[in-house]
Amino acid sequence: MKLNVIHQDEHLVVVDKPAGLLTIPDRHDPEIPSLVHLLSRRVKTDLLPVHRLDRPTSGLLVFAKTTEAQRALSRQFEQREVEKIYLALVEGRPNEPEADIEAPIGPHPTKPGRMLVSARGKQAHSRYRVEDFFASYSLLEVELLTGRTHQIRVHLQSIGHPLLVDPFYGNRSEFKLSALKGRKFNLKKGTEERPLLDRVPLHAHRLAFVHPASAERLTFTSVMPKDMRATINQLKKLG
Repeated sequence: MKLNVIHQDEHLVVVDKPAGLLTIPDRHDPEIPSLVHLLSRRVKTDLLPVHRLDRPTSGLLVFAKTTEAQRALSRQFEQREVEKIYLALVEGRPNEPEADIEAPIGPHPTKPGRMLVSARGKQAHSRYRVEDFFASYSLLEVELLTGRTHQIRVHLQSIGHPLLVDPFYGNRSEFKLSALKGRKFNLKKGTEERPLLDRVPLHAHRLAFVHPASAERLTFTSVMPKDMRATINQLKKLG
């Protein structure tokens, strides 16, 4: 699997994670490939996780090379000093062009592995801004001001705008061109339609933090991946 290293020095590595890859090993099956293991082999250093992205989410991650760097970076995440900006394709058009979502998030009582907005949950804060509209869909820029499990997915679902593809919190597990074109969609006989998107359309677009050794403020950006760009191109064609 191709790994795009954005930055590397003696203290840390910043990488652009591809969708579909675990950040750290699975607790139940450690043989499943994970980014930390693949990247550690590439840079010939045992990397230390600082934060993580869900398996279907793509985008920027930072790993530490030393325990000192891990401690310093983790403290920045805990104290909410790290800028984390995501791009998200969602259903519908938000009424407000930008807004804060402050709603506590906790585990779902009957669905293991899922979360929901709950008064018993932990405080969670997201901020979105509409980047573009496409008929009945929108591209949002979302800033994570806290870091709860599935926070963006749960918060956007809670305001009526789930991600375009989200088997946990949305309306579909894949998105096909036929869903846009309806009766105008024609498929050649003997062929099967392939989805434009078959994963959660969430991308960690920008990451900024203070370097643990130099104290320099570092900012990194990542281009939206091909599957999300292709979907947006089709949405634009259809208004």
